[in-house]
Amino acid sequence: MEYLNVVWFILITVLFTGFFILEGFDYGVGMLLAGRPEKERGQLIRAIGPVWDGNEVWMITAGGAAFAAFPHFYATMFSTFYLALFLMLLALIMRGAAFELRGKIDKPDWKCFWDGSIMFGSFVPALLWGVAFANLLKGLPINAQMHYTGDFLDLLSPYTILAGLFFVLLFAFHGANFLMIKIADGRILLDLKKKAVYLGAATWLVYLAFIVATVFETDVMLKESGVLIFAAALGVLSSSWSFVREGKPRSAFYATTGTIIVTTIGFFVALFPRLMVSTLPDLSLTIYNSASTPGTLLIMTIAAVIFVPVVLIYQGWTYKIFKERVSVSDNSGH
Repeated sequence: MEYLNVVWFILITVLFTGFFILEGFDYGVGMLLAGRPEKERGQLIRAIGPVWDGNEVWMITAGGAAFAAFPHFYATMFSTFYLALFLMLLALIMRGAAFELRGKIDKPDWKCFWDGSIMFGSFVPALLWGVAFANLLKGLPINAQMHYTGDFLDLLSPYTILAGLFFVLLFAFHGANFLMIKIADGRILLDLKKKAVYLGAATWLVYLAFIVATVFETDVMLKESGVLIFAAALGVLSSSWSFVREGKPRSAFYATTGTIIVTTIGFFVALFPRLMVSTLPDLSLTIYNSASTPGTLLIMTIAAVIFVPVVLIYQGWTYKIFKERVSVSDNSGH
């Protein structure tokens, strides 16, 4: 029943893809609060207010699926990135509290503190996800006992930081495109378009640099599929930038969504059948040496077939309900 290992590798890829698409624009909106007046920040926050917590669930689901399907991978990954994940958790806790508490007291200092928490809680996870995925591709010193033998500073290198910067820029660009669909204020829309043009160009350049660095830092480009997928993602990103300049925000948002889909699939295709690359010979964690028992995978597959469509239908319904644009007159307590 080794095909179930592949099935769960694909499902985890899908879950992380969904997470980066949905939470990606949330992170982007949070980062775009920087430098704006309080009333404008309130409008931007209301644009994601009804959906941000549902988007966050995709990360929990992806982590839970990894734990249940590939427990050795989960244990090694979480011990390897322990400090980074602690910092990410702290950022996410502050961000979640900010969404709930920002509107409780109508004082500028109070709102400014929680707006800063949203910005911090959006920037840090975006950066750390990029660093983490780059480390998975580059490889880490993992021994025969599946233990990480390095330290926290070993996770930081020019290559991994470049990947973190790419994630930050891509999510900010994705968030700007989302806001141009959701915000009704023409003055804010004009400013968002200007920022999106610059963000699109910066994201494209950093992505190109990341792809070039990946050729030298990893074995990804030894696979023909890796070259094709990342090149395709760069092309889709180019189209998003073109759509922004042409004043087509919805098409631009769909294109950044496509960029995230293709890029995430590219990461996992480059890894397959590995989950974590070891820099020590023949000690990489794979979908076979890290997996749960066949019986466990079978039960999980049955549960996924039943419940995943329900979750997708519910989330689609949520977005349909809250599809209207956000205006100054909208009063939701934020």
